[in-house]
Amino acid sequence: MGTNLVIVESPAKAKTIRKYLGKNYVVEASMGHVRDLPKSQTGVDVENNYEPKYITIRGKGELLDKLRKQAKKSEKIYLATDPDREGEAISWHLSKVLKLSETEKCRIEFNEITKTAIKAAIKSPREINMNLVDAQQARRVLDRLVGYGISPILWRKVKWGLSAGRVQSATLRMICERDKKIKEFIPKEYWTIEGIFNSTDDTKNSKEKLNLKLHNFKNEKIEIDTKEKADEILNIIKSGNYTVSKVKKTERIKNPLPPFITSTLQQDAYRKLNFTTKRTMSIAQQLYEGIEIKGKGSVALITYMRTDSVRISDEAQKSALEFINTSYGTEYVPSEPRIYKGKKNIQDAHEAIRPTYIDITPDKIKGDVKDEIYKLYKLIWERFVASQMKSCVLDTVSVTVDNSGYNFKANGSTVKFDGFMKIYSYGTEGDESLTTIPKVQEGEMLSCIQIDGLQHFTEPPARFSEASLVKTLEENGIGRPSTYAPTIATLLSRKYIEREKKTLVPTELGIIVDNIMCEFFNQIVDEEFTANMEERLDDIELGDSDWRKIVNEFFTPVKAEIEKAEIELAKITIEDEVTDIQCEKCGRNMVIKHGKFGDFLACPGYPECENTKPIVEEIDTPCPKCGSKIVVKKSKKGRKFFGCSTYPNCDYVSWYEPSSKKCNQCGSIMLKKYNKTNGNYLECSNSDCKSKEIIQEETE
Repeated sequence: MGTNLVIVESPAKAKTIRKYLGKNYVVEASMGHVRDLPKSQTGVDVENNYEPKYITIRGKGELLDKLRKQAKKSEKIYLATDPDREGEAISWHLSKVLKLSETEKCRIEFNEITKTAIKAAIKSPREINMNLVDAQQARRVLDRLVGYGISPILWRKVKWGLSAGRVQSATLRMICERDKKIKEFIPKEYWTIEGIFNSTDDTKNSKEKLNLKLHNFKNEKIEIDTKEKADEILNIIKSGNYTVSKVKKTERIKNPLPPFITSTLQQDAYRKLNFTTKRTMSIAQQLYEGIEIKGKGSVALITYMRTDSVRISDEAQKSALEFINTSYGTEYVPSEPRIYKGKKNIQDAHEAIRPTYIDITPDKIKGDVKDEIYKLYKLIWERFVASQMKSCVLDTVSVTVDNSGYNFKANGSTVKFDGFMKIYSYGTEGDESLTTIPKVQEGEMLSCIQIDGLQHFTEPPARFSEASLVKTLEENGIGRPSTYAPTIATLLSRKYIEREKKTLVPTELGIIVDNIMCEFFNQIVDEEFTANMEERLDDIELGDSDWRKIVNEFFTPVKAEIEKAEIELAKITIEDEVTDIQCEKCGRNMVIKHGKFGDFLACPGYPECENTKPIVEEIDTPCPKCGSKIVVKKSKKGRKFFGCSTYPNCDYVSWYEPSSKKCNQCGSIMLKKYNKTNGNYLECSNSDCKSKEIIQEETE
């Protein structure tokens, strides 16, 4: 039995660390937080200087007993939770549960789970950093006060189970504001004049075409807002000559992007892999804690994934440069190692997200891990290696063509030296496509093959995708790396927003909640207020501010808003939605009510008539067994299934939606299914048949 106890958050992390420590160490997992504020009450004594009331999280009693027993048998206890505020708070709570001294040097931290990093951490334990703990406490207490103060008001006035969080509400405001701008947008007409040309020089290849676009008139910007104006210009230039007035050749240096931080990883994974922020962070967590690799056991493949620092260690940089030199050649190694500078903040204690072992290339793990894990690791590995490579060199050409004072332009570029782009492309992150244009000389005459006036209309601002929302949250200082994914996930789960063609759109419920928040809780949805709060939390972490003072400073005006809203909203009555379903007992049209367990139908004649019934979702297809209606139901675990409305008289049930189509092979009912390979398809319900039929998508 070991004489030293190491406590981490997760079993996966524990498994990876065990193999680096000897038999004198026992590694256990706390399974996340062990203490928290109670769910049944606010849990914060506002009158007693915002004193939090922590209790053991339900279900953690047996685990804590196990940890206490192991702690008593151990000579030394090491708390090895994640290297951030949340991790520091978990260690603090563990120290309280295990009754460790406040001066006990029990805290160890590491940015990567490697043998070197673990051994180094064990040799230099420190006391728990109370500044980090207090910053986390301030966030937790303030979020609880805001949530438990505002949410009940929404329950009473809108719908049971709604919530209003500090970062969540500010994010919803941004999405609703964007939606409003889109709806109010009035498009404006504008025209462009574009043409296709080739050289009049017979010695040149006439197949090479030059695409030109009108840019200005006598070197001044020109706006074409009507067809008449476009036609007027076309009439003038059709009688003139197209002469190459300027050919400018330059060499452009394109530098690589820095290694990933949390926000840029989420954005790139969304754009290139179509991963949601939640999925990205879940996979990244696995890569950080350890993945089973054939012949190597559990290996942690990346550094800590919640960071906003672009800094990397000297050792990691040295390994990367050696790998580049060996794998790609000296010409791909920069003359000086690259140093990236991020925003000035306290998170710079962490490194950027990078592979822990540069020599474990993506191809080496491809057959051992799930495809999604391979793809994300490949993205992280390539971005990091590219960040340490030589710049890309582009040969660029800009051609200006004149006709009657009108200036046309064409720009092209070709790769002279690929550099970092040998393994990583910016993609949609600002990289323009490379275009080769035919060689022309100044003074040369061009022949017009085709030239047209093209009508356009200005576009409204784009809806937020998860990637663009994360970028905007970061730019505005709303939330931190650890909050982006859960904030979006919460808004989706509360049905305040929904995904529509890879964009985030507010629902009717989300707009109602946002309107109430804007009218009565203006500070909570204010971007500047929320960003300022984040900065003050950073001040607490630096030891420059007292956490209770900061909480009081921010909650006092919010408390006044809550008290005012309680009075004002009591005067407002939100009418129930009336349905066309009649009450069987009194004949009134039933209304939709919102309860703790979801929506239901109720008679508006209450209390004279107390009739209620669940809202049933029906599908058009009749029951295959008896011909009655098929209804959508949910299992105890919340999984959707389909069953006959006459149950128990008819016991038809299916996990998949039945269609009205019968199998061509055996005559059984076809079920609607979906997978990535086939998309939407039908499959025979007969287990002995299982014939399939692709559903043809309708096109306009």
